[in-house]
Amino acid sequence: MAFEIIMPKLGVDMQEGEIIEWKKQEGDVVNEGDILLEIMSDKTNMELEAEDSGVLLKITRQAGETVPVTEVIGYIGAEGEVVADNAASAPAAEAAPQVEEVATVEAPVVAAQAPVVHEGGKVRATPKARKVARELGIDLAQVPGTGAKGRVHADDVENFKGAQPKATPLARKIAADLGIDLATVSGTGFGGKITKEDVLAISAPAQVKEAAAASVVEAKPEKVLPEGVEVIPMSAMRKAISKGMTHSYLTAPTFTLNYDVDMTNLMALRKQVLDPIMNKTGMKVTFTDLIGLAVVRTLMKEEHRYLNASLIDDAKNIELHKFVNLGIAVGLDDGLIVPVVHGADKMSLSDFVVASKDVIKKAQAGKLKAAEMSGSTFSITNLGMFGTKSFNPIINQPNSAILGVSATIQTPVVVDGEVVVRPIMGLCLTIDHRIVDGMNGAKFMVDLKHLIENPMELLI
Repeated sequence: MAFEIIMPKLGVDMQEGEIIEWKKQEGDVVNEGDILLEIMSDKTNMELEAEDSGVLLKITRQAGETVPVTEVIGYIGAEGEVVADNAASAPAAEAAPQVEEVATVEAPVVAAQAPVVHEGGKVRATPKARKVARELGIDLAQVPGTGAKGRVHADDVENFKGAQPKATPLARKIAADLGIDLATVSGTGFGGKITKEDVLAISAPAQVKEAAAASVVEAKPEKVLPEGVEVIPMSAMRKAISKGMTHSYLTAPTFTLNYDVDMTNLMALRKQVLDPIMNKTGMKVTFTDLIGLAVVRTLMKEEHRYLNASLIDDAKNIELHKFVNLGIAVGLDDGLIVPVVHGADKMSLSDFVVASKDVIKKAQAGKLKAAEMSGSTFSITNLGMFGTKSFNPIINQPNSAILGVSATIQTPVVVDGEVVVRPIMGLCLTIDHRIVDGMNGAKFMVDLKHLIENPMELLI
């Protein structure tokens, strides 16, 4: 039996993925674990591995196409096995004679036989569901799925035997396509089995009405664009950013606190540790590394736990974290992504430099794994290198806050009654007011400012 290759759902918010490149071609031998293709999932490129061994029988969606999650993009099966061309497949009713002949057999169809499939040639099922179906000798094409888009789970297979009215596979398919509950259909076949004719008999009036309604729909005229106007589709990454930022902006009542920080001592510390860390790790410590570690140290104080929290259960409960997974916003040519340094609270400065550089490089190369761009408890975003003096960053939900880092500018300030020029950096903390109040946010910023201005404490 051919196994589906589906567009995986690699994140909670992922709705679709773009196929970048197929690494295997039709007819190639595939082993479990081989890289089949490269996809872009929301904001990063991912390599998709084969879940089964066999031959790549058919590629149904090509490079450059954007495909909804859980939709079939190809098939793997035995050499010589034929997979129907969904785009050219005949309507179910027309294919009835060929399929009905097989369907009259009373014994269950074993998994080794070619199934009668749902939804235009697609049997959506989890690997565990396929395994259970093989063990129970159940044809997946007959199992109603409770997952997304009818995807069959193991529980669906286990609960299937005896739970459904007797019906031929084709009758089940037609009923599913037309949205007909088989429990409402009387079977005229042997032993009361429901046949395709039984389903079509009760569906005919609805089909006639639908056809009549469709015949009076007028075609909309094609929109003519003015000269000099070009319309391009949004990329998967742009769509993900649009959806995420809109949701965050519209659901979280936010406010932003702006602080000036004297960078004199932090700049001196970076100069001191630059060579030692380079010699130890082969990597250059940046101000983002130092500020990021200062944020982590401050978040671990008990009095700032709500800055390191998330709203859960439809904003009914607050999830407090006793660890820090720090998200670091990375700008790309076509969008923005937030890779995550997991377990940052347990890292030394050199450890943090290595970990942050690793996920940032992967983000820039489009090679992040799903786990490396999820699970953040707090995020930072740095626009200082572009001379930005102040901005209002949008929270990377479900985080309760995000810190924006602005430019460091030589500024006249008063120190001990005298005017001196100091490197002053702007920090902008945007907070979700549902979780954190202004006083608590200000206390956090006071402690963070102190740590950045007294950075030797980072090394203690």
